[in-house]
Amino acid sequence: MAKRKKKTTERRSGRKIALLTELMAVHKRRTGLMRLIALGLGAATIGQAVLMAEAVQRIFVERAALASMIAVFAVLLSVMAVRTLLSYANGRIGLRIAADAKRDLRSRLLRSLAANPLLTARQGQTGGKVSVALDAVDEADGYFSQYTPKMIEASVVPLLILAVVFYLHAPSGLILLFTAPFIPLFMALVGIQTRDKSEEKFDELARFSGTFLDSLQGLVTLKLFGRAKQQEQKIERGSLSYRDATMAILKVAFVNTFALETIVMLGIGIVALELALQLVVFKTMAFHTAFLILLLVPEFYNLLKNAGTAFHGGRTSMGAIRNIETALAENAGSGVAASAEAAEPRTDAASPAAAKPKLGSVIPFSVKAAQLGSQHQPTLASRSEAPPKIELLDPVFRYGPDRFELRVGSLSIAPGEQIALVGRSGSGKTTLLHLIAGLLPPSSGEVRVDGESLTPEREADWFRQVSYITQHPHIFSGTIAENIAIGMVGVVDAEREVSREEIAQAAQSAGLAGLIGELPRGYDTIVGEGGRGLSGGEKQRLALARAFLKRPKVLLFDEPTTGLDLHTERVLMRSIDELSRTATVITIAHRLHTIRHADRIWFMEQGRLIGSGSHEELLNNLPQYAEMIDIGRQGVVS
Repeated sequence: MAKRKKKTTERRSGRKIALLTELMAVHKRRTGLMRLIALGLGAATIGQAVLMAEAVQRIFVERAALASMIAVFAVLLSVMAVRTLLSYANGRIGLRIAADAKRDLRSRLLRSLAANPLLTARQGQTGGKVSVALDAVDEADGYFSQYTPKMIEASVVPLLILAVVFYLHAPSGLILLFTAPFIPLFMALVGIQTRDKSEEKFDELARFSGTFLDSLQGLVTLKLFGRAKQQEQKIERGSLSYRDATMAILKVAFVNTFALETIVMLGIGIVALELALQLVVFKTMAFHTAFLILLLVPEFYNLLKNAGTAFHGGRTSMGAIRNIETALAENAGSGVAASAEAAEPRTDAASPAAAKPKLGSVIPFSVKAAQLGSQHQPTLASRSEAPPKIELLDPVFRYGPDRFELRVGSLSIAPGEQIALVGRSGSGKTTLLHLIAGLLPPSSGEVRVDGESLTPEREADWFRQVSYITQHPHIFSGTIAENIAIGMVGVVDAEREVSREEIAQAAQSAGLAGLIGELPRGYDTIVGEGGRGLSGGEKQRLALARAFLKRPKVLLFDEPTTGLDLHTERVLMRSIDELSRTATVITIAHRLHTIRHADRIWFMEQGRLIGSGSHEELLNNLPQYAEMIDIGRQGVVS
C-alpha cells in the first residue's frame, strides 16, 4: 500500500491540473463579471467606512443635531444595502460556476466509464468509482463556489483599501503593506500540506468504498467460506484510515484558523497603537482621519483572512479535482477516454435513467435521434432488412502486457449464418464474442460490418442491430414492462410508440407470459436490481423478450441455457430458434445439440482459432474437437 501511495503522489506531483484550467476557461465571462463586482464591493466598503466616520465625527465631535444627519444615515443604509447585494451576487455567480463545473465533471466521468464498460468493469472496484463520481465531485464544489469568489475579492478590494489608507496616512499604509504578506505566505505553506492530505483522504475513501461495496455484494459468499470476520476487520481498518486522514485535514484547518486570527489581531493592534500615538501623544492627526483608517484596517485584514480560509478549502477541492483528473486519465489510457467536447450529459441506451420509461397504457418512446446523441454520427449500413456481413480482419486483443492475447486471423460471417464457438474454458471464446459485439476494442486489426469499420463513432448504430444474451443478463430495478422495453431505447424510429400489446407479444414469444399472468400486478410488477425475485430461467426469458421486441439482425449468445432445468431449456431453445430465422447467430456452445446444427463451428484454443468447419468436418479432421465431443457424450462438463 505504501508503494502504491508513493507512486500515486509522484504521478500527481509532476503534473499541473490541466482539467481545472480547462473548466475555468469556460467561465471567463463570469469570472470577469466577478472582478467588476469586486470593484463595486471595494467602493461600497470604502464608502461605508467614510460615511460611518463622518456620522461619528458630526455627532460626537461636532455635536450636530440628529435631524441634520438623516441624509447621511439614508446614504449609509443605501451603501450597506448595495454592499450586501454585491456580496450576494458574487456568491451566486460562484454557485452557478460550481453547479456547471460539477455537472461537467460528472458527465465526463460517466462518459469515460460508459465508453467501454467491459474494460472499465475489469479495472478497480465499483465502490471506488462511485466515490470519485459522487464524493470527489461534491468536494470540488468548494473551489468554484468559495475559493474563486473569495480570491477574486482578495485580489481587488484590499488593494483599493490599501490605496485609500496610503492616501490618508502613509505610515499606516506601510504597516499594512509589510504585515499583509505574512497571510498569503502562511496560506501557501499550509495549502501544500492540505493538498497532499486531501489527496490521501480521497484515496482512502475510494479504497474504503470499494472494499465495503464488494463485501456487501458478496456477503453470502463470504459467510459460506467463513471469511466474514476477516472482511469485517478489513472494513474496520479502512474506516479508521479514512478517519485519520480526515482528522489530519481538520487539524491543519484549526491550526490555519488560529494562525490567521493571530496575524490579523497583531496587525490591527499595531495600526491602532500607531494611530493612538499620532492622535493622543503627538496630536498630528485629526479624529476623523484616524477613525476612518481604524474602520478600514479590520476590513483589509478580514478580507485576507477570509481568503486564507477559502484557500484552505480550495486546496482540499483541488485534491479532489486532481483525483478526478487521474481517474479520467487512467480510463483514457485503457482505451476508455471520456469525450470532453460537451458539458451536457448525453441521453443514450447505456444510461439507466434513460432506459426506464414511464408506464401507462402505452410506453411511449418519442425520443428523437438528436436527443439520443446519434444524429450527427456516421452510421453502419443498417437500412437493409437483411443481416449484415461481418468481417474480422486479423483483430488482436490483449488484456495487458504478459497477459492473455486473442489472435484469430481474418474471418468472415455471411448474413444469416449460424456460428458456434467451442473450446475449453479460458480459450478466448467470450473475448472473441465481446470483440464482435463491439464491447472490446481490438489492439490492432479491425472488425467490419457490411464493409464499414466498427469504430466508436459508429458503435451506437451497431448496437441497434445486435442483441447479446449472456448466462446472467442484467435486470434493472423497475417493472417487468420497463425491463422488456429497455432494449428499444435508441432502436425505434423517432415518434414511434411501443405499445403494451407489443410488450405482451414479446413476452409471449419468450415464454414469459404465463409467469407474468400469475403475478398480482402483471407487467407492472416491480423487480429488484439485478433481477432479485426472478429465477435464472425467468431472467433469461426476460432477456429473450427484449430481443423479440427489438428483433435484432445479429444475435450473440453466451450459452444462455447453462444451469437451467430441462423444461426451461426447451422453452428457451424454441424461442432462440424463432429469433434465429431472420438473424445472424453466434453462440458460445458446450452442448452437442447446440453445436451440430450450426452452419460453421469455430474451435478455439489458447486465444487462437485452430479449426473451422461443420460438425462432421471437425470430428474427422480435428482431434481436439473429437475429444471434446467424446467427453461431452460421457456427461463430463468441459
